[in-house]
Amino acid sequence: MQRSLFVCLKIGLFFSSLVFGYLPPTTFVHASSRSKTSALSTASKAVENKGIKQSSGIIFDEFVDFLQQKQNKIIAEIESIENGSKFSRDGWGLFAQDNGSIDTSLKSGGITRVIQGGGIIEKGACSLTVIKEGILSADRAATIRARQSEDVVVAGDIYSAAALSLVFHTRSPLVPTFRSDVRIFMVRTGQGKFLAWFGGGADLTPYYLFEDDIRAFHNMYRDLCHELLPNHEEFTYESMKKDCDDYFYLPARNEHRGTGGIFFDDMMASETTLAFVKGVADTWMPSWLPIVKARGREKYSEQQKQWQLLRRGRYLEFNLLYDRGVKFGLANSNPRVEGVMVSAPPVIAFEYNHQITPNSPEAKLTEILKKPREWVSADASASS
Repeated sequence: MQRSLFVCLKIGLFFSSLVFGYLPPTTFVHASSRSKTSALSTASKAVENKGIKQSSGIIFDEFVDFLQQKQNKIIAEIESIENGSKFSRDGWGLFAQDNGSIDTSLKSGGITRVIQGGGIIEKGACSLTVIKEGILSADRAATIRARQSEDVVVAGDIYSAAALSLVFHTRSPLVPTFRSDVRIFMVRTGQGKFLAWFGGGADLTPYYLFEDDIRAFHNMYRDLCHELLPNHEEFTYESMKKDCDDYFYLPARNEHRGTGGIFFDDMMASETTLAFVKGVADTWMPSWLPIVKARGREKYSEQQKQWQLLRRGRYLEFNLLYDRGVKFGLANSNPRVEGVMVSAPPVIAFEYNHQITPNSPEAKLTEILKKPREWVSADASASS
């Protein structure tokens, strides 16, 4: 499917601005990369019939609580595999207090947790952002209306948003970089209606190809989609896998950033989709930590490390050249630079006209990056 300009903006601005801990009051852009489908309309009506205010408001609050708990759990899991390395804490707004107390007089805030120089994680971040009662601008309201069957969203409507994002750059080139996020956006219209949508995903950027690892990773998210969204026509594993491949792409290099995963946006909030998005976040560590534990302390050569640094250069290329959220955050008049750039690798390398040895492990990875593979077999998908 062709992506509209609005979709490209939304994917970059909303996803990256939220997950990197930066979201000005008028950042959100909302429009679907897909046509108005009957599935989306049905989901919207189902929420409305239950009572949009009650359903969306409860879902939002429950999701924010879930994100806070999930951030703490992930921090504990990562610190448990490190040899003494700990995450720093950078809180702002309602989370500014170092003792963990919340300033309820404030509406918005975030917590950026960063680990650097670890034995396993060379640099990693786990960032929480919560925005409450922002004011929707005219252009943002127009993009929302572009995908709705009802002309209900206008400038001045109130919005709230929340997101949790991870990026873990491992020290070992035998372990892939892991990136993931989940997020919610809710609008309260002047007519008193509440509308809410989810987005999120998870993906791998390997430096050496261990096919069983990549296959197991994709299978976990395929199984999750089949279990929690078994009859959903719009949000399938196959469509979310393709969206992930399409977004994390470097057109100047004609290659993808990694071996993908899933990526989704504009998923109407309901009890069913809430369970799915929670499931995505609950799958993050089980889908990645087994790779870390199996290979994180294996010996590797200096040549393998150098290849990792070169590939990290491509990771940074994507962030600075193509990730619209990073570009937007840095272009703001008063950017929160540390938050915007927290996903950058700790050390990179650029080598002029680097030549890859034919038939080498590096060449094998490059072949996959040029032409993404279907990691889940058609037979496995059909039988699930």
